[in-house]
Parts: sequence; structure tokens; C-alpha cells
Amino acid sequence: MKAVVFDAVGVPLSVETRPDPTPGADEVVLRVASCGICGSDLHITEDPAPFGIGSGFVLGHEIAGEVVALGADVRGLRIGDGVAVVPMRGCGHCARCLAGDPARCPEMQLIGGGYAEYVTVAARQCRLVPEGVDLADAALAEPLSVALHCIVRSGMKPGDRVAIVGAGPIGLLVAFWARRMGASHVLMADIHSHQRERALALGATDFALSGERLAENLADLCDGPPDIVFECVGRRGLLQAASEAVRLQGKVIGVGLCIGGDEWDPFVALSKELELIFTVFFHQKNEFGVALDALTSGIPQQLITDRIGLSPVPQVFEGLRRRTTQCKVLIQPELS
Repeated sequence: MKAVVFDAVGVPLSVETRPDPTPGADEVVLRVASCGICGSDLHITEDPAPFGIGSGFVLGHEIAGEVVALGADVRGLRIGDGVAVVPMRGCGHCARCLAGDPARCPEMQLIGGGYAEYVTVAARQCRLVPEGVDLADAALAEPLSVALHCIVRSGMKPGDRVAIVGAGPIGLLVAFWARRMGASHVLMADIHSHQRERALALGATDFALSGERLAENLADLCDGPPDIVFECVGRRGLLQAASEAVRLQGKVIGVGLCIGGDEWDPFVALSKELELIFTVFFHQKNEFGVALDALTSGIPQQLITDRIGLSPVPQVFEGLRRRTTQCKVLIQPELS
């Protein structure tokens, strides 16, 4: 099979030929219908050590595909089933895994492998794609679930005023859920305006440019400081900016992956009695199913700006490092 492989920091990804996979007893092999390029994939290739990634690794965890081979112990799935994949692989038998929360399993691993024609996953990581959802679009279930978990962790209530810093795919999907779960204001802020129309279409009520006047801009558009600010970029200084923008006794939700440390003055958070909450992954049994059902509406597909085969992945991947006008790029190997 063809696969896109990471070799080393500073070296572009490469397309290679790998042996076709075979499943273990509790695994299935999927023909990859699509795999999204995630911002965390970019982070991994810039600083792989915290993720335990080495040369020869195949990236890609936002996966949807067709079951083409079954392990001997697999039950509940059949050849030809279309599934979306929960990329957190837990042990399968601890209390967290049995409760449908493998992200909190002590043995959890975030899998890759989606930048390829075929991938092997545990059967317990698969959820059937609902009727009416295009299998390729089902790769969006993973980022949709991440964004939904952000809202759940925040404790957002109907009527809350919400601001989201960062109009990337996760920030846009946080806006999608916040509006549908009753936020009175959903303000999107970004250093560029090219995502403005997409943000408004997905649920934002207004759009502000980030910068030195971020707090003032959000307050002006939100009829006062927002109750909750989601930081969805992961850049140094943005948790501080979010703390300055949120109301007294408000909440700042850390979503973006900031590698290499941050610069933050806790006095602002202390003096305002803020709650600072961090969020990662999602709940498999509850949130992932809700996200799959949301795809039947067709709305989150507005996130997709490009569908590419495997051959152009290295070039497109390098382009995404430079923050292009692209939003969610789906790799669809059949297009190669």
C-alpha cells in the first residue's frame, strides 16, 4: 500500500510503499476513505519527542473507512461496514475503557496511520457511520467530538456569552456547538479575516480581529466581557489575552496545543477569580456518537476546503504550516 511517512524534524513527509496490514485478533483493517489533516499533526512533526513519535511513523488520526478484514475475535462488525474511528486506543478492560472513556485509560495511545490506503485499528475503536452520511465526511466526527467536549468541559449554559480565539477547524466547531447549545453570543476572533464567512455560517454571531484591542473588541460585540473564552490556537500569550478578555469570575478554556511553554501572569486570573480549565480528546460512548449524528445535518461539512489524494500530501502539509486560507483538508487515498 501507499503511505505518507514522517522521517525527521525539518524534512518534508514522503510517500512510500508499505506492506498491506493484517489484523490482530481484536482488530480490523480499514480501507481509508478519508483522513483529516489536524493541527496537532503539524505540532508532532515539529516536536515529536513529547508524542513518542520516531522516524517512519505514519500520521493521521481523523479516520473514516470501510472494513476489509476482521480479526478472529471481532464481533459486531462485518466486511463492508463503514466506520469512523476513535483514535484513542485504551487497554479495553479498565474502568475508564469500560465506561467509554479510553482517553483517560492509563495505557491510552493516540494512534496514527490514517495517511495511507489501509490502516489497522482495534474493533472497539470503530463506530458505524449513520445512514445518510458520506463515509469520507465521517472523518469530521473526530474534530467535532473534540469541540463538543470543549463545550461540555466548560459548563456553558444557555444564554452565556462565548468568545473563541482562533478560527481554525476546532475553533469553528466550538462555535458550531456553542450556538446550537444556546449561547446568546458566539464571538469568533482571529488574526486574519478570511474565515469570517465560514465562522458566521457555522454559528458565530460576529467576528473580531485579534490584536492588542482583543478584550475591548470582544466586549463591544458581546454587550460586555464574555462569560467564557475558549483559546483554540495554542500560541504563547493567548491564555493571558483570554484572561484579560473574560469577565470577572468567568472561565478560560485552554484548547490549543502550546508546545514549548507559555508566558502568563497569574495575577490577572487571581484578581478576577477566574476558572482556568483545560480540555483534551473526548468521551467515546457519548460525545463521539452525538458528533456522528450531527453529520447527518450536513452543516459541519462546510469546514472542508480541499480533498486530496496521497501524492500531494507532503506539499499541502508544508503549506499548512504557513497558515494558508485552507481550513480542513481531507486526504482521500482513492483520489491518488
